[in-house]
Amino acid sequence: MIGRQVPNVTLKTRVRDESVGGDNPFRWEDVHTKELFANKKIAVFSLPGAFTPTCSNEQCPAFERLYDEFKANGIDEVYCVSVNDAFVMYQWGKQLGIEKVKLLPDGSGDFTRLMGMLIKKDHLGFGDRSWRYAMIVDDGEITEWFEEPGINDNGSDSDPYGETSPENMLAVLKTRKAA
Repeated sequence: MIGRQVPNVTLKTRVRDESVGGDNPFRWEDVHTKELFANKKIAVFSLPGAFTPTCSNEQCPAFERLYDEFKANGIDEVYCVSVNDAFVMYQWGKQLGIEKVKLLPDGSGDFTRLMGMLIKKDHLGFGDRSWRYAMIVDDGEITEWFEEPGINDNGSDSDPYGETSPENMLAVLKTRKAA
């Protein structure tokens, strides 16, 4: 994965726009990943799903908590990618109180599929989801890669979390920075 460009796909997002009015002042906005990653150094983590236990109780809150430390180590933004739609990602972020990490909805799984990380979780009723992975992307190019062991598409309940933790990513960033 290192040296590879991130996929260029369109993510369907919702953006608050007071000019829309009403109880739901949001409009649709297409976000192109090529533009999201251009001329920036980004920490990205991907997880199986919004509102799931490890993602909600540990992974996403930890990235939010350590956001400023990522910034202090040369990262411009932290993105979370999940195979969920924009409505789910918005409500999940609101429930978790996420203010710094950008939650990116990969509702159709296109980005995740092109990353080679789309797996089936039909046995849990989830359908297609992401395997847990993370990366550092510099101007669209993957420079560091983190992946949980045991990627599977066979109905296993295995959902490891450790390699993709923000603490692990920061340790690598600090080592590279010191070198």
